[in-house]
Amino acid sequence: MIKAIVSALTLTLIPAIASADNITGRASVVDGDTIEINGVRIRFEGIDAPESRQLCENAGGKRYRCGQVSAKALDTFLSQSRPTTCTATGKSYDRIVGHCVRSDGEDISAWMVRNGHAIDWPKYSNARYAKDQAEAQSARLGIWGGKFEMPCIARGARCD
Repeated sequence: MIKAIVSALTLTLIPAIASADNITGRASVVDGDTIEINGVRIRFEGIDAPESRQLCENAGGKRYRCGQVSAKALDTFLSQSRPTTCTATGKSYDRIVGHCVRSDGEDISAWMVRNGHAIDWPKYSNARYAKDQAEAQSARLGIWGGKFEMPCIARGARCD
């Protein structure tokens, strides 16, 4: 019951939050492509990260929780320059979609993709992070160092 009330209130508040220019504060990592600032969930626009439960294989064929590795890398990266600022660009389900930067101006999505912790999702990015992804693939960083299933497929969703 309480969860339903909180969900209803969150959905009521999202349009007001989404119309604000920026959401700034200390970010808590939900997963490799979603953070929470001041109780507001924000999904990074244009990228997709491995799911928390997702398993990948490293270069040696050993399975590991790549979703957890992605989330931990994001947490470490964000802790090095606070606060985080996100500009809302839309909504998806119960979350804001936005473009986020650290206090030093570093684009969080670009960093995640460039370091192999997320992929460019051209459907939503217009290939904005394609160069970052090519760098990660070439250097075999993160998920590109072995085998992985696209996060959208691991979620059971369509990737197009």
